[in-house]
Amino acid sequence: MEIDKSLTLPGTPEKVWAMLLDPVVMGQCVPGMQSIEVVSPTEYRSVMAIKIAFVSAKFRIRTNVVEQRAPEYLKSEGVGEDASVASSFKQLSEMFLTARPDGGTDLRMQVKVDVLGRLGTFGLNVMKTKADRLWDEFGASLAARLAPPVASAGTSQPASAGTSSSETGSAAQSTDAKPWQPGAPEASTGLPNLPGSVRSATVRAGWLARLLGLVPAGLSRQPGDIAIEVRRGDATVTVLWPQASAPECAAWLREYLGQAKSAP
Repeated sequence: MEIDKSLTLPGTPEKVWAMLLDPVVMGQCVPGMQSIEVVSPTEYRSVMAIKIAFVSAKFRIRTNVVEQRAPEYLKSEGVGEDASVASSFKQLSEMFLTARPDGGTDLRMQVKVDVLGRLGTFGLNVMKTKADRLWDEFGASLAARLAPPVASAGTSQPASAGTSSSETGSAAQSTDAKPWQPGAPEASTGLPNLPGSVRSATVRAGWLARLLGLVPAGLSRQPGDIAIEVRRGDATVTVLWPQASAPECAAWLREYLGQAKSAP
């Protein structure tokens, strides 16, 4: 089976590269990943749980980096097996990072994988559907980690040329910040509901507040929080997720992206 996937990420190729080679980040972004052990700079061992249809497997995986040109290209080979379901796989992956004019990065993955044993009996469509779902979850989790951090409460970004400090302060005071309770829909934005694991969320409106990147005073960020800022119409929603809720953050972001894609 051959898989060719692409996505655009907020962050430079150097930043994306560093995260992709960080076992802690990958352990939290890759769906089903339970552990990653760094054997050497080019060798990794990991355990990944996966379920396809009615079969659940836990693969012990050995991955070797065979070629790399930081921060643009990486090629790796891997094998995995789960004796309990008599299944194994071999894969060859190539990763390409390309800088974008807006400061972001285009990530492309090309994967050739051979699945043997019990899991290999499933049809190609079933396998590709599962691969698509895993890729979407991975991309949403990685994008959430790369999202620009929210400034601390009570601070603001430097004013643009021609904007005085008094104007900046006035803008901060006039920002229309409304708390958005987890699980409650926000009709003015049309965004998906927030689950109860969200640390805090605030809806704010006004073009000047958005331009200056002002953070509402009621938004309190803790170390390790994942900060997401999304915009719909004239409203901006800043959401803080605890690091432990990264999977829920990824699911919520997928739902939001799906709404944005289907919007007229």
